[in-house]
Amino acid sequence: MTFNPWIICPQPNPQANLRLFCFPYAGGSSAIFRTWPNNLPTNVEICAVEYPGRGKQIKSAPLKRLEPLVEAIAPVLIPYLDKPFAFFGHSMGGLVSFELTRLLRSEYSLAPFHLFISARRAPQIPITKPPLHVLSDPDLLNELRSLNGTPKAVLESQELMQMFLPILRADFAVLETYIYAQKQPLECAITVFGGLQDREVIHEALQAWREQTIAAFSLHEFNSDHFFIHSHQESLLKLISQELQMRQRSL
Repeated sequence: MTFNPWIICPQPNPQANLRLFCFPYAGGSSAIFRTWPNNLPTNVEICAVEYPGRGKQIKSAPLKRLEPLVEAIAPVLIPYLDKPFAFFGHSMGGLVSFELTRLLRSEYSLAPFHLFISARRAPQIPITKPPLHVLSDPDLLNELRSLNGTPKAVLESQELMQMFLPILRADFAVLETYIYAQKQPLECAITVFGGLQDREVIHEALQAWREQTIAAFSLHEFNSDHFFIHSHQESLLKLISQELQMRQRSL
């Protein structure tokens, strides 16, 4: 397969019979998932999605709306959908993977066999918090400190923040300008992950994903904050592996 800057496979695995596409959180890149193949079944190929403005797409301007983002991702994904596939998205990635699933259904008659949503409230629940993407740089920096997802060394580096803030601002705009449209529930299973100390995404907002599928639904919560994807990575990957192995047995 020819090189595609949108899709990064940290450990290409031509023998795999399943693909797991991973979607980063706001400000994140495909690098989040670089070690994941070490802790997932050997029949699974990890393909991380690289949003514009970072990684191999560093020279592309970040997109500021969700619709153009999923419309850009869908066609580049198609050549990779020749095997059964699942989506995993953390925070912003959860919303991107959900809307991408709906787009693939309507435009291409394709669907993941499983959707893993992590640290993201159900899409039908409206935002109540004031938007972050319109804040001044100093105010946005203060918000980042309270969210606890950006390393202190990055926050204190003026040079790194000059590069990072426009990407983060664009990603927050993607989330904060999103308007949910009611459509038929999905036909794929949904597994939702959350953090018990996550002040941004409470239990009820995670449980509400149940409305988005007519298939199986499960919810797992970790004793952590919003970024359990790092602090509880081993436990998270174990749960994902169990679901993927169930799929493997049905092939």
